[in-house]
Amino acid sequence: MTVRIGVIGTGMIGEDHAKRISQTLTGGKIVAVTDVNPDQARAVVDRLNLDAQIYDNGHDLIKADNVDAVLVTSWGPTHEEYVLSALAAGKYVFCEKPLAHTADGCKRIVDAEVAGGKRLVQVGFMRRYDSGYLLLKNAIDKGQIGEALMLHCAHRNPSVPESYITPMAIYDTLIHELDVFRWLLDDDFKTAQVVFPRKSRYSHSQLADPQIVLLETVKGVRIDVEIFVNCQYGYDIQCSVVGEEGVINLPEPESLLMRKQAQLSNAILMDWKKRFVAAFDVELQMFIDGVAKDSITGPTSWDGYAAAVASDVCVLAQTSGQIEPIEMPEQPAFYR
Repeated sequence: MTVRIGVIGTGMIGEDHAKRISQTLTGGKIVAVTDVNPDQARAVVDRLNLDAQIYDNGHDLIKADNVDAVLVTSWGPTHEEYVLSALAAGKYVFCEKPLAHTADGCKRIVDAEVAGGKRLVQVGFMRRYDSGYLLLKNAIDKGQIGEALMLHCAHRNPSVPESYITPMAIYDTLIHELDVFRWLLDDDFKTAQVVFPRKSRYSHSQLADPQIVLLETVKGVRIDVEIFVNCQYGYDIQCSVVGEEGVINLPEPESLLMRKQAQLSNAILMDWKKRFVAAFDVELQMFIDGVAKDSITGPTSWDGYAAAVASDVCVLAQTSGQIEPIEMPEQPAFYR
């Protein structure tokens, strides 16, 4: 079975996903695209040589008879309406993060999916498919360092544009950690606090950078995450898990070791897409395979909701300066 896929939003990540589906992965075909900018949609169809119809809007694309599954890669605040529309049409949908712009929006998606009685939504938390994170997960699950006690982590970008403001460090950047920590530890968050070190001179007036997020889980694991989005030197993701009997670290991305001009060096990635390119490939291939089998297994709407609940509290903690409680509702049996 070839899964016929419609793409809503043909910007950077939408085009990147369309390219991997049409040129790298198997079992899927891009048959429909749409974008708020029709010229952008047409340009992507032409660049990728797609045999795809261009629709005026996402809702018409979702309703199309020749579309089996939908990729939502549009502007974040539009995700909720398109995912709900796909659920109403009974179609599988892969939604890039965030699932919705607010926790309330995510909960509406959860409620609609539960009411429909079938899992149709996969959220684009690609780190769960990264080989390094899978090594961490396997070691934790097997108890190779005893029980996890602490995590020391960092999420660094070389730079961000002027449009990137302080709360985006949480809902646009930390959101990946908020999901992957729950997955790694099989745990939920209990409290959050955000503290601000000395501000970098490379930041701008609407952004406090860097910042440190302090999290406590229900099981008592303490987590500190440095978010530094103007670090200048590269795109750098770090995660160190301290256990009762040892420490495990997220492996560095593979790179060439060079000896030149009396120096020994490794190149550092500057582009987040290159850091997780293999993970993107795996997650989308699993989505396509799941749709073909009529059963998907990736990150759920509940995972998107849980990350959004924690994200909202972290944004509150940015302004309050206090240790804020994170109250997570009980997970529905539907997602267990």
